[in-house]
Amino acid sequence: MGPILHSISTTVVVAEFILGNLSNGLIMVKNCIDWVTKGELSPMDQILIILAISRITLIWEVLFIWVKTQPISFITKEELKIAMFCTILSGHFNLWFATALSIFYLLRIANFSWQIFHYLKWRLKQLIVGVLLGSLAFLLANLIKTSITLEERFHQYGGNTTVNSVETEFALFSELFLFNTPMFSLTPFSLALISFLLLIFSLWKHRQNMQLNARGQGDPNTKAHTNAMKIIVSFLLLYATYILSLLTAWIAEKHHIELIQIICMITGLMYPSAHSLILILGNSKLKQTSLLILRHLGCRLEEQKIPTT
Repeated sequence: MGPILHSISTTVVVAEFILGNLSNGLIMVKNCIDWVTKGELSPMDQILIILAISRITLIWEVLFIWVKTQPISFITKEELKIAMFCTILSGHFNLWFATALSIFYLLRIANFSWQIFHYLKWRLKQLIVGVLLGSLAFLLANLIKTSITLEERFHQYGGNTTVNSVETEFALFSELFLFNTPMFSLTPFSLALISFLLLIFSLWKHRQNMQLNARGQGDPNTKAHTNAMKIIVSFLLLYATYILSLLTAWIAEKHHIELIQIICMITGLMYPSAHSLILILGNSKLKQTSLLILRHLGCRLEEQKIPTT
């Protein structure tokens, strides 16, 4: 890779890294402050805190892999194993808590006359806890499968303590993560997709009940449906793009197309960074806090520009 391309790609990765840390950090800090001051948090805010923590962790892991896959570096087997397990952990909680958030939006906003829907709606907290506890079975299976596969691959290297080939280490990491992720992410992704489709159906029923009058577009229920669907569909699209970028990067590595690998890494990093920004814009409390911070920074910059007499 040429020095100019390397500089551009590094700049973009760093920019996404900063954006991801700032957006997820705002979600985490604001909700933690509310937790301390008010003594309690809503289930949605609790989900947002853990989701933000998992995404910050994932962003740092992507940066670690980016640094370690540069030609001037090498990665030991222990570092690769730790990076792989940490990525699985953060990716697992990232995906399942985003799915739990989708279920939360569905049961809080949608309105159906089905008995099972009302049963789940009144037991929303227990349902979310049950879903997250059940997801631990997927996590355990993923960790065991990855551990077995890693040991088999390390055995193929003849017991060397380092994996000092950039192509080999990137191929091993991307291959393990790529082919394990769809297997263990199909269930939560399907749950989020079902939540989105049910929200569309609920909005359609609501619009029918409103008879498409002049107030149909502006009533609070319609706005709540629309906001929730934007958040869920952005999650689905960004996560699908994330998986697709992994697949494309793995294929590009096999054909030694370095530019495609870089583009895929930049595209994949959008998932934990951009979706958290969308969550902020869709949450009135977080949006107001971010605007206050931006106004404060703007005032500070204006004060610094004013020359002292």
